[in-house]
Amino acid sequence: MRTTIDIPEDLMSDILLLAKTRKKKNAVRLALEEFVQKRKIVQLPNLPGKIKISDFSGELEELEVNEIKSTD
Repeated sequence: MRTTIDIPEDLMSDILLLAKTRKKKNAVRLALEEFVQKRKIVQLPNLPGKIKISDFSGELEELEVNEIKSTD
């Protein structure tokens, strides 16, 4: 879809820098895709159905700390 929009110059500069591209089309597309992806992730808990998700971050951190200690 072709469209014309007015994007502030400083915002476009930031998008181009963060997207690591010189093409405005690619940078804007990436920004839009990431926006949509983040919004969908926020909506995930509200979807019907249930799945059990376990948080292993504490155990992984402890393993990592022990691994670092064993290499010292």
